Amino acid sequence: MIEVKTHGELEAMRAAGLVVARTLALVTEAAKPGVSTAELDEIAEQTIRDAGAIPSFKGYHGFPASICASVNEQIVHGIPSKTQVLADGDLISVDCGAILDGWHGDSAVTLAIGAVSDADLALSAATQAAMWAGVEAVTPGGRLTDISHAIQTAAEKVGEADGVEYGMILEYGGHGIGRQMHMDPFLPNVGKPGKGPRLKVGMALAIEPMLTGGGGETRELDDGWTVVTVDGSRAAHWEHTVAITEDGPWVLTAPEGS
Repeated sequence: MIEVKTHGELEAMRAAGLVVARTLALVTEAAKPGVSTAELDEIAEQTIRDAGAIPSFKGYHGFPASICASVNEQIVHGIPSKTQVLADGDLISVDCGAILDGWHGDSAVTLAIGAVSDADLALSAATQAAMWAGVEAVTPGGRLTDISHAIQTAAEKVGEADGVEYGMILEYGGHGIGRQMHMDPFLPNVGKPGKGPRLKVGMALAIEPMLTGGGGETRELDDGWTVVTVDGSRAAHWEHTVAITEDGPWVLTAPEGS
């Protein structure tokens, strides 16, 4: 069962989403060559707590930080570190969550550090396009895998235009969200349309495709968290928390005024 929220509850989630959006904006501004991922984590935690919110990730199943900072071949769940200093040409995905008045917001962006290759910029753009295609499929009356199919189709279409067969990550995907960060259902980033639960007004989902510049095989590092590409290819990750309304998708983690 997918939890259905009232409009007032979705507005509370929007407030949490705005905290996440402001946090990611400040992290984006700070992410430059010479800055460590631990410094980015400090900025994120301070911003979240200054807003009267709590970092969703810190302590979650033992995760030690307020953001996931995944650099280059790292796909998701990278642990911020003082020794991981960003360098010119890096690609970093920053995933951030905040809890405000009991409600969660969850969003991720991929950032280009300094002069990044055209291939990496295209990879990030393709992942972002796949996310937006998934967002557009969050409509009342549809099926869960309509979103999966939209993400997959968009990634393949952009890949054809770029002349690249982007790797699709199958083990990780989107999820329900509300008073918990991860709720039913799991939302695959690939699949045939017309399957799974019917989408209803009041549901909220995190839409989060991950693509690689190579294959889709992954492995988890010994830290028990960081997931990397097996072939060493770079990865990108984009995410928004989205609610279903009668008027279509409402992006709860979009920046204010966007």
